[in-house]
Amino acid sequence: MSADNGGIAAAPRYVLEAKGLCRSFGGFRAVDALNLSVVEGSVHALIGPNGAGKTTVFNLLTKFLPASAGAIYFRGRDITKIGPADVARLGIVRSFQISATFGQLTTFENVRIALQSKNGLGWQFWRSRETLSVLNERTWELLEMVGLAYAASTIANELPYGRKRALELATTLALEPDVMLLDEPMAGLAHTDIPEISRLIDRARAGRTVLMVEHNLDVVEEICDSVTVLQRGRTLCEGSYSEVSADPSVREAYMGLEDDE
Repeated sequence: MSADNGGIAAAPRYVLEAKGLCRSFGGFRAVDALNLSVVEGSVHALIGPNGAGKTTVFNLLTKFLPASAGAIYFRGRDITKIGPADVARLGIVRSFQISATFGQLTTFENVRIALQSKNGLGWQFWRSRETLSVLNERTWELLEMVGLAYAASTIANELPYGRKRALELATTLALEPDVMLLDEPMAGLAHTDIPEISRLIDRARAGRTVLMVEHNLDVVEEICDSVTVLQRGRTLCEGSYSEVSADPSVREAYMGLEDDE
């Protein structure tokens, strides 16, 4: 993107930033003076070897853990001291590593419940069908988006694992996040499911920012605009996938290490 002043590139607009972020557990510092800047509209990956602190960073950004030091900013606003519910209301929504759905409800009901929450109807299951029917059109749209319209009446527990992950993505999108944090979206997927979930994430980025922790480096290379490599709670390297994969320190950090914390 260029500015009008002689074609000089404009500074990127950061939607989510961490500055000097730290988190200690007793005498152990899991995140150590981390700086992170996520460009609005991008897909940004956090990668790193075992114990690098990736999940802890996610917990700090979504306020499931308080920071020991440092600050977190959302569109320039300091959100360091606010709680998880307030962060979600701002539009920062996290999808967890383990599929989180209501297993005894249908695919359709799962997505509509997420829409109820977003639209101020909460968990009011006693609402009349007429009241909830206003959400049906959007429910169908989300199911179509993730390729689950055919399984609208299927009980969530009966879905194959890969389809459960697609359902979780639909319920996350129902909350209309500005920033969507995905914690290992490919974890546990069959090899044949990975390309489809990758396509769904790439499609879901339209109009929003995605920050993801992911071990599958083929997926990171394919869909991520930028990558931050963590090691021992610090930024080891940052840049495009081609830049970080060519860095000797990154190659050394990954040698023989494939499991996350």
